[in-house]
Amino acid sequence: MKYGEREIREFDIEQDEHYWPNTHEKNYTIDIELPEFMCRCPRSGYPDFATIRLSYVPEEKVIELKALKLYINSFMDRYISHENAANEIFDTLYRRLKPRRMKLVADFNPRGNVHTVITIDSEMMGE
Repeated sequence: MKYGEREIREFDIEQDEHYWPNTHEKNYTIDIELPEFMCRCPRSGYPDFATIRLSYVPEEKVIELKALKLYINSFMDRYISHENAANEIFDTLYRRLKPRRMKLVADFNPRGNVHTVITIDSEMMGE
């Protein structure tokens, strides 16, 4: 196993070291695009590819970008639906970051003439 594969396989998004203090009190938005998301269809095993767009207004914490990259890469060998992948990513980051606002868009590449875009926005959650 190569060092990058090992780092991805052993990565744990729950570790506190992946989250840094937000040293700014003002509202500002962090926009991140991850264009190489991959997971596997739970039925067929075929790869599914997506661009993940994350936008959040931090409260007390921000996520280290390398940690986010490793977390997203950890899905590449997982058998998970589009909806479950998007919701798991949103829920994990929202729970850990506790941002003032967060929006995640998972834009999956078309496969079999179907194009899926999943949007999860904390402002739509009624909080």
